[in-house]
Amino acid sequence: MSWNMEIPKLSVRSVRDGLASKAFSASELTHAALDFVQAENAKTNAYLTLAEDRALAAAAHVDSMVARGEPLGDLAGVPLGVKDVIVTRGVRTTCGSRILEHYVPPYDATAVTRLEDAGAILLGKLNCDEFAMGSSTENSAFGPVRNPLAPDRVPGGSSGGSAAAVAQGTAVVSLGSDTGGSIRQPASFCGVVGVCPTYGRVSRYGLVAFASSLDHIGPFGRNVEDAATVLKVMAGNDEMDSTSAFAPVDDYQALMKHSVRGLKLGLPKEYFEGLGAETADVIRTAARRLEELGCHIEEVSLPHTKYALSCYYIIATAEASANLARYDGVRYTTREPAETLSDMYRETRGAGFGAEVKRRIMLGTYVLSAGYYDAYYLKAQRVRSLVAQDFTRAFARVDALLAPVSPFPAFKLGEKIDDPLTMYLSDIYTLTGSLAGVPCMSVPCGLSPEGLPVGLQILARHFDEATMFRVAWNYEQAR
Repeated sequence: MSWNMEIPKLSVRSVRDGLASKAFSASELTHAALDFVQAENAKTNAYLTLAEDRALAAAAHVDSMVARGEPLGDLAGVPLGVKDVIVTRGVRTTCGSRILEHYVPPYDATAVTRLEDAGAILLGKLNCDEFAMGSSTENSAFGPVRNPLAPDRVPGGSSGGSAAAVAQGTAVVSLGSDTGGSIRQPASFCGVVGVCPTYGRVSRYGLVAFASSLDHIGPFGRNVEDAATVLKVMAGNDEMDSTSAFAPVDDYQALMKHSVRGLKLGLPKEYFEGLGAETADVIRTAARRLEELGCHIEEVSLPHTKYALSCYYIIATAEASANLARYDGVRYTTREPAETLSDMYRETRGAGFGAEVKRRIMLGTYVLSAGYYDAYYLKAQRVRSLVAQDFTRAFARVDALLAPVSPFPAFKLGEKIDDPLTMYLSDIYTLTGSLAGVPCMSVPCGLSPEGLPVGLQILARHFDEATMFRVAWNYEQAR
């Protein structure tokens, strides 16, 4: 059998079943997966670095467990790709930037450690917008990623490589990061499932910081169950991250299969104002499908949504300005030669950072500067509280919210790259959930008139990923 032909069809469950029945070994699957990546990656540019030795060693360990009859982890033998802003011991981590082009971390992110402990096979690191700043994965210093479903279009961003790998089949599951929609939007554009968990649900230890109060690690999968399995494995408190929560982790795979009959689901009216009819029709059709399953659908209001975009780009750029100050050519970055220390800082950062990163650093430095802190940053934090209160009031009435992920499906490469404001507007429906810190996800719900995927966004109460997965899984099965 040609496993190259079968790899794009594999799921977490089918990999585990195949290992248990000895239809294939983890080593055979890993060899085939690596070969498939090397054969197909030129079409998308999703992978930046392969980790062949590490992958094959992990596969051999899984095979030894099978041979000894030991119980296997939930992700045993599952090919995994990891966004290149998540550090991996001994495997290059570039953040899509020239300034970290040669950086090899000495430790693993907690999320990576937990997934490998569960048997996942790390194939390599996935392309992304530089330091996760972008909505199209065109800002990578190593070239853009192409959408595997429409190669002339973007896969979304900043986790475009992570979404593209799962959609292409070069990984069964992958990890991305989400600051303002960077998991949900590429999941929508590539027709896969993407999950942004509650802030604090997954440890950020080992996630290279963009905006610390907004950054999340989350999974991509080809179906809801795969994404739920990955999240369950890596979720939970971590002593290495003071912002990780002590909230218990539910059995998502079991709870999501409960009926949705009787659940109350809200449609935020602000998310449909100005939304194109084609996308709105797909989302409303998905809502009707859930209504047929026994859910009660009602309109709700999130009145401060209109302030979310400006609020987000003040807070996120301010935190980026502080976080990226460490990349100065002194410690672990590339270094440009210069006669003085200040010149070395300037030359290193000038050559190492791309245009979008520089734009956000300058904006963030401005809003934090003397005389502007109160007018911009402090006010944005107050608005963020109002956005969060909108969700609290909405969830007092409904169990979850249904919304679009993006105003439009995947756009063409180069279409918006020279217009930053238009690019920023592509995240208009994902920013509110990020500011509030609630769990949210994208699940495929149909096609645009052009035949491009459209994602349904599902948002739930803090730490209630179980209800979010329940809605998503039942909808997925109904489709």
